Amino acid sequence: MSSSVYVAGVGVITAIGNNAADNLAAFECEEAGMAEITLINTKLHGQVPVAEVKLSNTELAAITNVSSQLSRTTLLSLIAAKEALNDAGIADISSLRTGFVSANTVGGMDKSEDFFVEFTKDNSKGKLRNVFDHECGSMTEAVANELGLTDYMTTISTACSSSANAIFYGARLIKNDLLDVVVAGGTDSLTKFTLNGFNTLMILDKEFCKPFDDNREGLNLGEGAGYVVLVSEKVARALSKPLYCKLSGYNNSNDAYHQTASSPDGTGSYLAMQGALAKSGLQPSDIDYINLHGTGTPNNDSAEGTAIKRLFDPYYPKMSSTKSFTGHTLGASGGVEAVFSVLAIKHGLIYPNLRFETPMKELPFTPEKHYLKDQKINHVLSNSFGFGGNCTSLIFSAI
Repeated sequence: MSSSVYVAGVGVITAIGNNAADNLAAFECEEAGMAEITLINTKLHGQVPVAEVKLSNTELAAITNVSSQLSRTTLLSLIAAKEALNDAGIADISSLRTGFVSANTVGGMDKSEDFFVEFTKDNSKGKLRNVFDHECGSMTEAVANELGLTDYMTTISTACSSSANAIFYGARLIKNDLLDVVVAGGTDSLTKFTLNGFNTLMILDKEFCKPFDDNREGLNLGEGAGYVVLVSEKVARALSKPLYCKLSGYNNSNDAYHQTASSPDGTGSYLAMQGALAKSGLQPSDIDYINLHGTGTPNNDSAEGTAIKRLFDPYYPKMSSTKSFTGHTLGASGGVEAVFSVLAIKHGLIYPNLRFETPMKELPFTPEKHYLKDQKINHVLSNSFGFGGNCTSLIFSAI
């Protein structure tokens, strides 16, 4: 059994960059990825901003030399997962027990929507290949096969905590000596179904989102993918490239309060963070930075803030919501923000919470407004809280 699980590689694609380096540059320049909808034919065009990856499906496919007929969800996943695997620099991965644990919530729905546009006009029209890979697991299988990660693969879909759960499930597979290397994280693309669903819930901000601001009005939807390469102690010792950090703590809880809302007292959020700290053996005062779930909705930020106050008072580490840059990437968010957390440790960074102006009246703390470099970051807590009360927290620690 491996007593520690290490992060050996990272890969990410979001509205602010097509790889890890581009994302870091956007943070430093404080350039958000939100803009008008361009890739989807929707009645919401011009009404709400979204955070689209700035590449067409054809351009995404060209990066990895695969067919542009693949779902956008799959293309995003493949780009980020391949970057993470290349970044890890594992010389002979074929000699190791490898796995791919990937999360998403929309599957190939973008292609299914293309099919039904034609089919509803004329039921003899529409390309059936567009609905062949509709379900979430097909994304995982396609990418795992492309990367040669075929010893073990599985898909996790627990709303917005999906890819955080994928990461700690991957860690458990390594800790229990079932696998040596796991590429873990998640992906999601924007679809009309997603946009319409969140619009029905009336939680989309018509302006760029303002997480943890007292005047916040909702979230901006985004898309992307983020993966980390987790390795056992044995593999870690054999690598010539320096490791990023270790995954020291993780926990999932579920308050089952409501289908789409967090409990007002933040019960699920509190239990997730408390459990992750207990797993890591750390105290709240040991955390140097919190990557907030921070969607920008009144309910979410209030619940998460209440839980942080309960757990961390009177010590509050620096914190921010990177969704102020990337939008809410749903099933991908835990993986995307895990990458950001890992990079915060490696480079000593605190990311700014863009557009924050007015502190929330009920909270005694505020998120960081400025990009900070040369910080001593030993432990980062990353929160991912999903619909149905499915809450997960991860803790990454310097080695």
